[in-house]
Amino acid sequence: MLSQDLKTYLVVAAFLLIIGVYGVVQRRSFIGMLISAELILAGAGLNFMAFNRFLAPEPAVGQVFTLIIMGIAAAETAIGVSFILAVYRQFKTIDPIQLNELQEEIPGRKSDADDDAFAAGGPGDHL
Repeated sequence: MLSQDLKTYLVVAAFLLIIGVYGVVQRRSFIGMLISAELILAGAGLNFMAFNRFLAPEPAVGQVFTLIIMGIAAAETAIGVSFILAVYRQFKTIDPIQLNELQEEIPGRKSDADDDAFAAGGPGDHL
């Protein structure tokens, strides 16, 4: 049986929000961060539906906002998964810490070491 109290829904939505924020901050993989962002959006949708059920004079308003949130969540998931696949194809890892360490090793990117060698008269300065 569903609860007949707004506070119950707000507590559950706050719990989803807190778990989502904690997951975004603490997760070490992009997949975990994506799932945590989905929990945040689920908490927002639950808030809209709860306020729609208990306080709104027009019942369709909260449902429309919840449908918009669900559409945004689906688009965010599609873009996030495509981003994760592109990062994995490029670096063969999806660990954000390893990606930060690989930042200097991006193929086709000129590194600071190349600038230092040029300034010091490195290879090719024999002309």
